[in-house]
Amino acid sequence: MKHSLRQTILEKRNALAKQEIHHRSKKIQEHLFELEEYKKSRVVMFYVSFDNEVFTHDMMRESLKHKTVVVPKVVHKEIEPSLIISFDQMIPDNKYGILEPIDVTRVTLKSINMVLVPGLVFDSHGHRLGYGFGFYDKFLMKIPHAVKVGLAFDFQHVDEIPKEVHDVPVDVIVTDKEVIRIKK
Repeated sequence: MKHSLRQTILEKRNALAKQEIHHRSKKIQEHLFELEEYKKSRVVMFYVSFDNEVFTHDMMRESLKHKTVVVPKVVHKEIEPSLIISFDQMIPDNKYGILEPIDVTRVTLKSINMVLVPGLVFDSHGHRLGYGFGFYDKFLMKIPHAVKVGLAFDFQHVDEIPKEVHDVPVDVIVTDKEVIRIKK
């Protein structure tokens, strides 16, 4: 079931034109920036979007004006949160072509107030299907204090997906149509 759901959503997402991705991502940015949790957060960890994911580059550039921005760098199959001062200090990694900081400038995990989490599918319980590598679930277990926010296009939100014991749910899902707060 996970595989077919991933495929279906990936096909829908890949069918979006770049203009549509930017338009929908702008709406997601507006909803995100209106969240009280975002306004109160001093240190926000963004994922760096690639392909047809929710476009985070503009969100990061805007946030750099008034927040401390952290991005993931994968080191030995683990996410290392790294501080960035400028969006321009990142280069594509060799494996996937995703922008990463050239060097890791570590931050303490407890300093991160909010983590924006990528995913292919999110459900109404905050569970997510990613790309199947498990990097984010392992990382999210290390920062239970941070608000976890999934960014998704509206069709990436479904009622329920199969969950596993190691899955770490998000607290909020922000789509281009709505903000979904997960009831605990």
